[in-house]
Amino acid sequence: MTNDAHAPTPAEETVESRGIEPVPDHERRGRVRELFPTWVAANISVLLLTMGASLVIANGLNFWQVLAVAAIASVVSYGMVGVLSISGKWGGAPGAMLSRAAFGVRGNYFPGMILWVARFGWETINAVSGAYAVLTVLKLLFGIESNNALIVITLLAFVAATYLLSGLGRKWLNICNKYATYVFSAFSLLVLAYLIAEMDWGKIFSQSPGSAALMVAGIGTIAAGGISWVPTGPDFARYLPHSAPGKRIVATTIGGAALVLVPMVVMGGVMAVSHPELANQNTDPMSFLGDTLPMWLAIPYLLTALLGMVMINSLSMYSAGFTAQTMGVKLPRALAVSINAAISLVGGLFMMLVAKDFVGQFITFLTLLAVSFSAWIGVYGIDMLRRRNKPVRYDGDSLLNISPSSRYWYKGGFCWQALTAWAVALLVGLALTKVSWFTGPLATTWLGEHGLGWACTIVVAAVIFAVLPAPRENEPAAPDPAREPAPVS
Repeated sequence: MTNDAHAPTPAEETVESRGIEPVPDHERRGRVRELFPTWVAANISVLLLTMGASLVIANGLNFWQVLAVAAIASVVSYGMVGVLSISGKWGGAPGAMLSRAAFGVRGNYFPGMILWVARFGWETINAVSGAYAVLTVLKLLFGIESNNALIVITLLAFVAATYLLSGLGRKWLNICNKYATYVFSAFSLLVLAYLIAEMDWGKIFSQSPGSAALMVAGIGTIAAGGISWVPTGPDFARYLPHSAPGKRIVATTIGGAALVLVPMVVMGGVMAVSHPELANQNTDPMSFLGDTLPMWLAIPYLLTALLGMVMINSLSMYSAGFTAQTMGVKLPRALAVSINAAISLVGGLFMMLVAKDFVGQFITFLTLLAVSFSAWIGVYGIDMLRRRNKPVRYDGDSLLNISPSSRYWYKGGFCWQALTAWAVALLVGLALTKVSWFTGPLATTWLGEHGLGWACTIVVAAVIFAVLPAPRENEPAAPDPAREPAPVS
């Protein structure tokens, strides 16, 4: 007879069947240390080299400033990821689902839609990066030049691989994260050793410092990638037991991310001193590695980076499946992921075949991404703070209940205080933002010139939500027939 105590949980099955429904306490078998390779894998991207190079070329920063920017951006952005991940162990549900408690079961559709659309963009960027990595390897190994047919094939293969892995779920993501961390770390050390031996360090250290304004703006640009992971942090912490220490969650999250992000950004800055063209790879952000590194190192490094980009996109699509379910898509999580896969494929084809200016679009996207996610962060953070001392921080039945009997129905299904704070903050953030095709009316102010639109957005959202009358949750009622059914595997 099978012992049910040792039966596999939905997360441990070959294909994870659990969707947005909260994880029961008896299935909370996760460990905080599992978060470390997750956040390492979330940052294995050669784009960090390009971003580090742009800090030198476009912002005029020197080596020590680039190092400071990378370190501060890691702590700030992934500190927020870690802090808000704690809500995942409180409620045992994905961040998009827990957000219903803050905005209301209907009000959550508004910020949820913005986050979902932004997630499409992030996955498209990753898919294009992965396709360019494959094209670069083919050119270095076999001399095959890129063409439209090859672009379609490589992009389709990359999206298919990430869709397959994200569909399998948490068990396989954890396994792949661990080995991707080992392999990429080993090759990154080889690249670092090569740079130490070959770069002109006298020239690197003699670079004049850049302005404080551009340094602060650089922090925002690098931090934007981390900020994009904040709403999904709870997704990877929902299997942790209630006893998991919050401080360890935060420290592990920052440590895993910084282990990759800081050296990658700094390496990009170092490469830019000898290869200024690195920051101007507007069409193909990967081809510079073939010029900067010897072939024996460039090819394996690109292949490991490709593995990393598969992991990044898989993690993003994994969370996107929960967002889709929260937005009302009546599909199992593994199938809900297909929506994001299809959109990232179409968007990737547009970027590679039509738009061309990849890096310019990437920086514009990061800037808008940070603002759009920051409005949600400010409201969600205050909501978490208010729940800290409640005996029941999140009511799982009410999170799934989309009828007036839900604790989180508020008024008409909307928490007007949260939505007001979110909307006002979003408008303020956009007013402070300047990108290639949009300039807000406040973009020329001190805050706008320093690229602090995202920080102001968080503060405005948090302050408004904190000073408005605290929303009153409805008294919980008996289960309602209109309660949202759990996704079927």
